[in-house]
Amino acid sequence: MALIITDDCINCDVCEPECPNEAITPGEEIYEIDPNKCTECVGHYDEPQCQQVCPVDCIPVDPENIETEEELMEKYHKLTG
Repeated sequence: MALIITDDCINCDVCEPECPNEAITPGEEIYEIDPNKCTECVGHYDEPQCQQVCPVDCIPVDPENIETEEELMEKYHKLTG
């Protein structure tokens, strides 16, 4: 599963530096998460770091990008080579 950032984002900039895959970038209005890079921190941490630091709790699972733990680990291996 990839995560998404909702319109509740306040552009506080605390999530971007926490992402080990550099999946979070500034969008036109709010930060965005690239689903091709988001592993929900699988392979790096036990929990998604962006969710841990978000002060407004605006980073849920993206229902359009559901992936298993195994798929996330495979993506992690591809990203980290």
